[in-house]
Amino acid sequence: MKTVTFHGIVAARQILNQFLQPTPLRYYEELSEKFGFQAYVKHENHLPTGSFKVRGGINFMANLPAEQKNRGVVTATRGNHGQSIAYAAAQFGVKATIVVPYGNNPEKNSAMRAFGAELIEHGTVFDEACQLCETLQTERNLYYVHPGLEPALIHGVGTYSLEIFESLPDVDTIIVPIGGGSGICGAITVVKAINPNVKIIGVQAENAPAVYRSWKTGQHIETASCNTVADGLAIRVPFEFPLSIMRGGVDDIVLLSEAEFLEGIHLALRWTHNLAEGAGAASIAAAQKLSDKLAGQNVVMIMSGANVDTETLKAVFVALDFFHE
Repeated sequence: MKTVTFHGIVAARQILNQFLQPTPLRYYEELSEKFGFQAYVKHENHLPTGSFKVRGGINFMANLPAEQKNRGVVTATRGNHGQSIAYAAAQFGVKATIVVPYGNNPEKNSAMRAFGAELIEHGTVFDEACQLCETLQTERNLYYVHPGLEPALIHGVGTYSLEIFESLPDVDTIIVPIGGGSGICGAITVVKAINPNVKIIGVQAENAPAVYRSWKTGQHIETASCNTVADGLAIRVPFEFPLSIMRGGVDDIVLLSEAEFLEGIHLALRWTHNLAEGAGAASIAAAQKLSDKLAGQNVVMIMSGANVDTETLKAVFVALDFFHE
């Protein structure tokens, strides 16, 4: 039976210390004045792949048995998970095959190839890419690194929550974007172990609300589509393993419109001077939406990734009339 434990996250921290520096947790005075609470941003966008996912990739690869390292791995992705696996595989001399749907972010595709992975385009949505992984697992004798079923991935990304408590022990609320769910499951595990009074708020897209609906109803709900500018949150079919953890640990989930994601990217750039992708800016956009409820609190917003593509950035400028501000 797969389990995620606080001990597993602490053990992952010892491994990651050999590869990564802790990311900054920065207090932003102007953002605090604007929102009406003490605003902190956890800059996971400063990691080598531009995303928190690399924590999970390295921990997974470090714990992969030697025989399976020799066989190689395969996984499906919309980008950041794939970059994580490609980067980590390169660190350990493992061959990585990454499957992405057609039309995937070309800049993320380029980054995965640059890390040495074999990239295969298949299907029109993420779920179809996953199906090919199952075939390649058998045909090529590869280990299928499922994005939502590997505790080692969650243990790895959970280390950023350990760092939050080390820097800000009196945190009141942590806001986390939800794609597959590894980041928020890591946060839940750490919060339950250190201070269960800390609130955890997830963020999803109105156009991709499968996790939100499943969490809200207690059922497993899939959506017909998941077209959102926040491609890191574009999940049509929830992963049951992380969903089971979220059901017992998430205090609320906020849905954002496409316009709010674009505004979030603008907020991140304007107030933190960091370029965030849609999922990476989701926590700031959600915090603005919830500012009345969060008044006076110490709030940590997870900037989960920096890998915004050029076309999305153009959309931000057009939508917000950025250059005429």
